[in-house]
Amino acid sequence: MTINDYIEQHIDTEGDYLYRLWRATNVELLHGRMASGHLQGRILKMIVRMIKPKNILEIGTFSGYSAISMAEGLEKDGRIYTFEINDELEPFTRKWIEGSQEASKIDFRIGDAITEAPKLDIDFDMVFIDGDKRTYTECYEMALKVTKNGGFIVADNTLWDGHVVDQAYDNDRQTAGIEQFNDHVANDKRVEKVILPIRDGLTIIRKK
Repeated sequence: MTINDYIEQHIDTEGDYLYRLWRATNVELLHGRMASGHLQGRILKMIVRMIKPKNILEIGTFSGYSAISMAEGLEKDGRIYTFEINDELEPFTRKWIEGSQEASKIDFRIGDAITEAPKLDIDFDMVFIDGDKRTYTECYEMALKVTKNGGFIVADNTLWDGHVVDQAYDNDRQTAGIEQFNDHVANDKRVEKVILPIRDGLTIIRKK
């Protein structure tokens, strides 16, 4: 038994629908491990429960697992606006989002969140960044502009499987994108921040 197995046996279950989505993601899509999964999904739901956002922006929908997980934590009048730039994922992801019990809380859109999210003219209480690692800093700067003072930005994959401290990946563009983002946030006086060494790294940022 791994420590992750132990954790998953001692937290809330993900439920049958999310379990089936996780399985389908790993069978039908490339890079299925990109989906948040049981532990991170429950963490995202708990964060939503704690901060009680009304509007959430998600950058990078992938298969919809994280969006559905966060929607489970929302109040009935809450809403998630989730953007996926890869239009090839739309048939799979839209089917699973629209088939979930949380469908009424999720606005799924195909497009580049960096340019499209500001057009919504919404002040978000929470932003979840989980898109192209090469544009994380650009996503972050956009997110700061559309996040309320006191709101939260959560960024996934910020330890990038340990590559951020492995010189063998110094020339990898995605690793470089994460490193640039981490350095940028670490030196940003506009926010408070902490990195949780959970799964692939989860950074929680509060806009002052």
